Parts: sequence; C-alpha cells; structure tokens
Amino acid sequence: MRGMGGAGAPEWLIREDAGQPILLALYLRQVLGIRSPEELPHLRGIPARANDRSAQAQEALEEQWQSYWEMTVEPQAHPSAVPLELVDEFGMSLALPSGGADALRAAVVPHAAEALAFAQSTHERYRKEASHSTGTSYRAYAGAIAEHERQVGRRAHAFELNVQVLPLNQRGVWWIGALTIAVTDGLRGDVAAFDAAIHPIIAELA
Repeated sequence: MRGMGGAGAPEWLIREDAGQPILLALYLRQVLGIRSPEELPHLRGIPARANDRSAQAQEALEEQWQSYWEMTVEPQAHPSAVPLELVDEFGMSLALPSGGADALRAAVVPHAAEALAFAQSTHERYRKEASHSTGTSYRAYAGAIAEHERQVGRRAHAFELNVQVLPLNQRGVWWIGALTIAVTDGLRGDVAAFDAAIHPIIAELA
C-alpha cells in the first residue's frame, strides 16, 4: 500500500502480508522449544515442545535460530556472512548458513512436512481474506496517518513499514524488526481496535 499527500509531499509505503517464511520460522520456533524473541507470543493451536536439551545445546540452538529469524524478517538488514544452503526437506522454503547452523538444520528436518503445510495454509487463508478487503486495508493505514498529521500539524515523514498478520495466541502488536511489526490476526480484523493500536506505530515512524 502506497500513499502520497500530493505533489512533492513525503511518501509512505506499507506492505502487509502473512508471509510464509515468517510463519514457517514461528512454527519451527514453537515445536523446537525456542524462547527467542521472548516478548513475541506463540502461535495458536501449535503445541510448544518441552525442553529436554542440555543448557549448552539449547543455547546453541537459540543462537542459530535467532540468526535465522533475523534473516527471515529483514533479510537485507541481516545478510548471512556465509553462503546459504537449502534444507532439502523444505524444498525452496528454507535455507540456512552453510556450516554455521548444524544444530538448527538437524532439529528442523523432522518437522518439515507439518511446518510447510501450516505456513502454506495460513498464508492462503490470509490472502483469501485480504482479497475481500483491499480498500479497507488501505483506509486503515491512510486514516491513521491522516490523524497523525492532524495531531502534529505537519505532513507525515516518508517511511516504510512491513506488517505481518499472524495467528498469535495473544492480541497485540510487536516490533519484530527495525521496519517490521507483527499484529494478531484478530486485532487486524477489529477496525476500531487496530486503528488505536497502529497509531503509536505511525507516530514513531512518521
């Protein structure tokens, strides 16, 4: 979604999705018993794994998953220092640093089929729902930006924002990258509540 306030005015760009790479990463996070990022809630209906690893093994897995998560959320801001290799069981959907994520690579393989199925079905459900509300989606952001401009008495600064609409088990909005937020699908579907929730985000950026 792109908006411009007139000739020469700053432009804003908001991309909204339920991205399969994000969904895949969060599913794997949950079934592997990864805590990071601790502030982000779990997905609904996906049982979390009981952690029976040693503290050392868990720490290594957490570190490797955190790097994978950062590359997934904002790949341009977090490029891999080494070449990436596809994990065969995931087709083209998952690539991890070559030689630098052995623990994570071994841990994710048993979960490939159900993780891919979850990411694909959830993404398709979002796309189907979003296709019926494109105008509504644009107005939600445009309205929040217009209200911010009225409050501060100036045009909004140019900015970009990525919005991931996710089936999380708590209602809210969380920063998951420098330019990326996660929002619960239920909150996104509540016009009044989402308007109130997105205002502080817009104010921070614009």
